[in-house]
Amino acid sequence: MALPKAFIAKYQDLLGNESGPFFEALSGPVHKGFRVNPLKESQTLVDLEKDQPIPWSHDGYFGQVLGRGIDHTTGLVYSQEPSAQFVAEVLSAQPGERVLDLAAAPGGKSTQLAAQMNGQGLLWTNEIFFGRAKILSENIERFGVANAIVSSADSRDLAKQLPAYFDRVLLDSPCSGEGMFRKDPEAITYWSEDYPRECAERSEAILENAVKMLRPGGVLVYSTCTFAPEEDEQIIAWLLDRYPEMALLPIDKVAGSGIADGRPEWADGNPDLALTARLWPQDLPGEGHFVAKLKKADDADVGKKVNEQKPSHLSAEESALLNGFLAETVPGLAFSEERLITFGDRVFLLPDNCPAFGRIKILRAGLCLGTFKKKRFEPDHALALAIHPSQVAQSFAIDDERQWTAYTHGEALSTKADLKKGFVLMTAGGNGVGWAKYVNGQLKNFYPKGLRH
Repeated sequence: MALPKAFIAKYQDLLGNESGPFFEALSGPVHKGFRVNPLKESQTLVDLEKDQPIPWSHDGYFGQVLGRGIDHTTGLVYSQEPSAQFVAEVLSAQPGERVLDLAAAPGGKSTQLAAQMNGQGLLWTNEIFFGRAKILSENIERFGVANAIVSSADSRDLAKQLPAYFDRVLLDSPCSGEGMFRKDPEAITYWSEDYPRECAERSEAILENAVKMLRPGGVLVYSTCTFAPEEDEQIIAWLLDRYPEMALLPIDKVAGSGIADGRPEWADGNPDLALTARLWPQDLPGEGHFVAKLKKADDADVGKKVNEQKPSHLSAEESALLNGFLAETVPGLAFSEERLITFGDRVFLLPDNCPAFGRIKILRAGLCLGTFKKKRFEPDHALALAIHPSQVAQSFAIDDERQWTAYTHGEALSTKADLKKGFVLMTAGGNGVGWAKYVNGQLKNFYPKGLRH
């Protein structure tokens, strides 16, 4: 790996005798990891065996995921770099809370938070760049998350819409990406001596809005995948100085894991900065991360009241089509129509007590149930991934490689199974993978064209 000379000189100066192992680690092998999704009904892995558990991640393991395998396609596993899995563990979202992931693409930390929340509460996950937000939305869908709002907005606009609203906020800030050098050597080409400071200024602006959206008594976790003090300890020192209502909380650094304290000497010498955490590639099997956990004072400003999103009123025909589909196909799914909202012909099931969207660009408003078509209702792929097979009236298990290949290619399947005419949940490894419609011994394929291979 050809590291920039200025980068080498910087960390030789900062790390002293520790710099040798640091640079040696950066030239070593990349460590792969994945998480198993507790939201799925079946926890049986098909394509891989669980490798060594990651000590700082409840559902994490070292190992590699097959991108088109059954476990990945059904959302049972999510590929995520090992040290990155520590961040959401520190935030520790709880069922029923309001949680914001502010710079969320591609979705590793959001899906981890969703797993912690177990379908209860509201997860708002945002990415400012629309192209990356679409990838985020796709990963939220594949993971089977039903209680997430996915948006693409500037943090300033979110702060205006959602002041003092969230119980927990995660900002894995856009950074200089020094912890990505080993995993993605192209990241080296973006680095310059001034780049960490430029990124730090951007982080300050986003953090200001993050603090505004945190309720009194709420918890904020700030993280980066860089080693630069300008973006790590120095940012936290700046935050504590600018916002006296924010205070650092201790982080469980998991004894024996190699997770280290932050470096107070790299900021203003404030000993509290040792409460932050550093995951160094020379100390543990991961690419590297910095994490800080802070709490907002209980007596901080409450902010203006945030209104709830108004539901859509279905026509009598739409209501009859949807309820008929649910009774016939997904009898185990129950909800109030007060949580439904339509975007064009598509209907979504909002999370409970969902806040008003205002002018925020929304890509996913909870769980997409399906689409109203002429005289019929067609279920969405997201519904197949979010519900459990035990909730549906009919399911069909894809139990051999030939059927798996045919279904994911978009082909119809012939079957002698005892099925009734109508929609059938296709399963693989015990979890939903998509829909088919059974007619006269044939399962007509509804697997999305954009996912076929």
